[in-house]
Amino acid sequence: MVAMPAPARYRGVASFPAVDIMRIKNALLPALSLTALSGALRAHCPLCTLGIAAAAGGAAWFGVHNAVIGLLVGAFAVSTGWWMAKAIKWKLIPFQIPSIVILSFILTVLPSAPMISALQPDASKNYFPVLISIFGDYGTIFNSTHLIDLFLAGSLLGGAIVWAAPSLSKSVSNMREGKLIPFQGIMLTLLMLVAAGAIMQFML
Repeated sequence: MVAMPAPARYRGVASFPAVDIMRIKNALLPALSLTALSGALRAHCPLCTLGIAAAAGGAAWFGVHNAVIGLLVGAFAVSTGWWMAKAIKWKLIPFQIPSIVILSFILTVLPSAPMISALQPDASKNYFPVLISIFGDYGTIFNSTHLIDLFLAGSLLGGAIVWAAPSLSKSVSNMREGKLIPFQGIMLTLLMLVAAGAIMQFML
């Protein structure tokens, strides 16, 4: 086949460089992660659920590790459960606040796990192998390689950070003789989530 010359109206027109998708992802990844983190911390409204779900799906597309996504979803679940528990003015059952928080965590994290795993085709980002060799032949429960679901592990850590943040903030205030830094609780929670997320993103 003989190559035909370009039409005259296209001659001299500069060609545009190809779009580097990975470069765009790497540039937008920090902003997207911080957006998801701030959404989790501001989860004092049930309407935040859709935003967090969208942020988690977007984060998976941008290459954020499943453990980090779990961290954000777990933090959101505990924050929402805490908001709902404190919004109820009557004590209806024993241990009402922790029960509602745990229920919120279960109803948020467990349905999200298969969806997040489906968005991540790389199995190495879904599970982490842990060898347990205590006694017995290999293949038994005490001598086998177990797979840890990184999304669930991250969600547990995120929930624990949000749950522990008020106590840690109070301890900081006591050390400073009752003085509070503006937005101290949010800043402390955000700092711990960012640190944990960065470690998991680059170490796993």
